[in-house]
Amino acid sequence: LIVGIMMGVCSLLGLPWCVAATVLCLGHVDSLKMDTESSAPGETPQFLGVREQRVTGICVFLLTGLSVKLAPILKFIPMPVLYGVLMYMGVNTLNGMQFIDRLFLMFMPGKHQPDYLYLRHVPLKKVHLFTLIQFVSLAALWIIKSTPASLIFPLMVLALVGFRKVMDFFPSIFSQNELFWLDNIMPESKKKDKKKNKK
Repeated sequence: LIVGIMMGVCSLLGLPWCVAATVLCLGHVDSLKMDTESSAPGETPQFLGVREQRVTGICVFLLTGLSVKLAPILKFIPMPVLYGVLMYMGVNTLNGMQFIDRLFLMFMPGKHQPDYLYLRHVPLKKVHLFTLIQFVSLAALWIIKSTPASLIFPLMVLALVGFRKVMDFFPSIFSQNELFWLDNIMPESKKKDKKKNKK
């Protein structure tokens, strides 16, 4: 119901459709992103905006609908090829996620660590602790999903929201300022822009 309402609103505003297929949605929105073409060596390209169009969304869903009728032809596509495409799309969307960046930080010597904004505001031990808590939560969800108790999986995902709110009441572990920087409410680039504007 919520996804259906969001699709209607996005259609009226000319925005990319959000669908329940996470990889498809993130991949689609990422493909419409416009960055600066030229940048100095080592400088990350600047975000310019999103291409306003509806053609790709219509084509994707038309092909998805046609795939039902094209089943006799699609069965000739080897499963490893299909899994490879899906895996590529999934891994590609992990790029730039703060959780993944923090996981890599755990195995990186201090002198080789990138200059992430949250590392200026949160001690490295706290960053690793927060990452470990997230990793254990993810592992617990994976274990629940793989057992006969998978029926309660949606409830466990919802319980993570409550678990995160409980962290607000233990300032001895994480202060509100540390949670602000670690919880990635907004992307890293937006935080940098806000900080520049304050100066």
